[in-house]
Amino acid sequence: MSPYVAEFVGTMILVLLGNGVCANVNLSKTLGHNSGWIVIATGWGLAVAFAVYLVNAHSGAHLNPAVTIGLAVIGKFAWSNVGGYVAAQMVGAIAGATLVWLTYLPHWKATEDPGNIRGCFCTAPAIPHTVGNLITETIGTFVLMLGVLAILTPENLIPNSGFDKGLAPALVGLMVWSIGLSIGGPTGYAINPARDLGPRIAHAILPIAGKGDSGWNYSWIPVIGPIIGGVIGALFYQAVWPVS
Repeated sequence: MSPYVAEFVGTMILVLLGNGVCANVNLSKTLGHNSGWIVIATGWGLAVAFAVYLVNAHSGAHLNPAVTIGLAVIGKFAWSNVGGYVAAQMVGAIAGATLVWLTYLPHWKATEDPGNIRGCFCTAPAIPHTVGNLITETIGTFVLMLGVLAILTPENLIPNSGFDKGLAPALVGLMVWSIGLSIGGPTGYAINPARDLGPRIAHAILPIAGKGDSGWNYSWIPVIGPIIGGVIGALFYQAVWPVS
């Protein structure tokens, strides 16, 4: 499988399962309606783990422009491939959001709150605060990048053991679960530009009943914040624990 196809497929599945749990909780008359934040955070953690397992062998399973750019900044990924990876991630995210729309097709019309509908696609802050929201997304992605690099660090692996490769995606999912539970409350922890912007575009163009606006005034924060956090996290990890 081409690494670009892998990034498309992996990001599509990530968004389908991740935004799918948001839809299950937010939309009216679903069996998971109002089941709460713990369900959303758990669903996202599992979504990340499964998506990484699915395509890790083919592309490294970045599934996130912030991760791709962060790895490129510290020389762990070729800059010549960044554009293709990011494009594949964005298109995959739009496709995944479209599948969520189709999965919950009767429930959009049954949901009266446009904010709950938009929340099935993209993030919004609990308290709008430009600086605070940007800081939250930066910190969340900083932690994500540290975790990814720690999991990949040779010193944390058992030599000649296939166990490490099998465990790594689960650890990434566990880390995303932890981020969601601990610091996801202020902004909904996009920590991934494609995961937020791609579905936001899908929300804008799909014929979703009662959807309202797509929140474009906020849309730059879950793009810029994660990129800043990913780059800082990668540089910090390289400085403190030199990456081989």
